Amino acid sequence: MLRSETATSPERREQALSGLRAYQAAARGKPRKPAPVRHRKGRARLRDYGARARGGRPIVVVPSLINPPFILDLAPDISLLRWLAAQGFHPYLVDWGTPDRAARAMDVTAHVEQLLLPLIAKLPEPPVLAGYCLGGTMALAAACAAPVAGLALIAAPWRFDGFSEKARTDIAELWHAARPACETMGLVPMEVLQAGFWRLDPGRTIAKYEAFAAMDPDSVAARTFVAMEDWANAGAPLPFAAGAQMFEQLIGGNVTGRDHWRVGGTIAGPARLTCPAIDFVSLSDRIVPAASAADLPNRRDLGAGHVGMIVGRGARAQLWEPLADWISALPAPR
Repeated sequence: MLRSETATSPERREQALSGLRAYQAAARGKPRKPAPVRHRKGRARLRDYGARARGGRPIVVVPSLINPPFILDLAPDISLLRWLAAQGFHPYLVDWGTPDRAARAMDVTAHVEQLLLPLIAKLPEPPVLAGYCLGGTMALAAACAAPVAGLALIAAPWRFDGFSEKARTDIAELWHAARPACETMGLVPMEVLQAGFWRLDPGRTIAKYEAFAAMDPDSVAARTFVAMEDWANAGAPLPFAAGAQMFEQLIGGNVTGRDHWRVGGTIAGPARLTCPAIDFVSLSDRIVPAASAADLPNRRDLGAGHVGMIVGRGARAQLWEPLADWISALPAPR
């Protein structure tokens, strides 16, 4: 990818490599301690970010199965979860844990049925679900199968035919090449998924490392870049069945957009929601294009990108505050 994107510019290639070396050598400091676990189901954990709250409305934030969940708690001052707690809510974060080879048959559907729905059921009242990326896809399915107080989708794909034909073809080719090895391992390594993300916008991948090479390593911007790239380059593998369902049935077959996804004994889909729901959609998202959104009647279009809407400089004004305002306006629990 580096060779093809910088074929006509050795200077750009060297700048990008310089940025990569600077990223690898950057100081990280001590790892942050995760929030305490409130409930468990299998390898999944419900981490409690509102342990000090009394009476705050429960919000279960559902991250994607891809990449670790800490993008929602990136740093003390860049944390949607901690900010929601400071507003008087009681946020919880789903931590999917690390699957092993024995989990190879657990597909995306099973993650909702066997992990997410039982965790929701452990709470004393139906929570608001807020799902990010593929976590939003899964949260919508959960909201069709269990009582919840509300559903917020954040950069969540549902109509996978909204991805460009080129993107779907490239992803299909990647999966065709990786599938035999993944099936043998029973897992889909993060490296396979990362290669798929790179294919969506290879030019931007190179350009961001070029830009990092010129940053002051002690600046806030540089520290934030390192934290975000550590998140983007980390993550547990997927069980083989989850990867296969994602690549073949969701992206390849658009089973969600065609109303063919059955979860918890019912067909999941926007038309079957019985709770208040809102859809936050990025118009500049290179990972989850706006055309792939569920397009709920209550839709808010944002200018920030897929990750920027969560941790960017404008995230609080564009997403955090509107999300909190919407949750505050929901009917009180009965």
